[in-house]
Amino acid sequence: MQSIHKAVIPCGGMGTRFLPATKAIPKEILPVIDTPVLSFIADELISSGIDQIHIVLGTGKQAIKNYFTPSPRLEKALKNKPEMLQKLRDITKNAEITFSTQKYPRGSGDAVMHAKAFTGDDPFIMANGDDLFVCDVPAAKQLCEAYEKHNALVLGVQQVPETETDKYGIVDPKKIDGRFVWCNGMVEKPKSNPPSRYAAVGRYVLTPEVYEYITHVKKVNGEIGLTDAIYAMIKDDKVYAYELYGRRYDMGDKFGALTATVDFALKNPELKDKFAEYIKCAAEELR
Repeated sequence: MQSIHKAVIPCGGMGTRFLPATKAIPKEILPVIDTPVLSFIADELISSGIDQIHIVLGTGKQAIKNYFTPSPRLEKALKNKPEMLQKLRDITKNAEITFSTQKYPRGSGDAVMHAKAFTGDDPFIMANGDDLFVCDVPAAKQLCEAYEKHNALVLGVQQVPETETDKYGIVDPKKIDGRFVWCNGMVEKPKSNPPSRYAAVGRYVLTPEVYEYITHVKKVNGEIGLTDAIYAMIKDDKVYAYELYGRRYDMGDKFGALTATVDFALKNPELKDKFAEYIKCAAEELR
């Protein structure tokens, strides 16, 4: 079985929930303290054995490419600050990162098609650019290990409260074996009676077959949905889900982003004591 060394990160979303900031700054590089969300995702992939990452940019997201491109001018300015200089160099040293541009917002399926030349006939991880995981074993590595046991497209899922199932694609399970979930189908954002609480949460192992399925997806409002291709593959029994363990932050959501910043600050050696005291005082003032 072919091991997974490639990953694709689609970054075409408009980031409307973070306007007006995202008018100028892509949501994927909004910081958690001092590090962009996308940098954490890249580190997750690299820690999972990925050494080639392809980022599909939306129009107006040049800042993402700038972040992952070495800056000789800035490195020269920091020559007397070795720790900071090393942090900059670490951004790009452990993986080859390439880019393509999705000129028009034509959906996640179209974004994946932009990576076809990059992935070729290889299976690959797809990671959404606004889902941040904190796990003892990186989320992408969990999926790579799951793929090695059952050679098919893998959906990363987690169980969410039933009150939140209307925000996700929800798996209709036919068999559950530990963390492996075999699927009858999926229901996109069910308004009532969800088939389960297993929600797709922005991590996948995609097999090269997905490209053929995407070509048969009908456009809806000018967009080609990756989920529609996955639904078709489920019907052909070429998909299963794996329940990821770890903490997930929805970084496309204001509350999720704030929660991540608080949690990371409380674990940061330089900030945790001072920030914990501030939180305590702020809570007392609200009483």
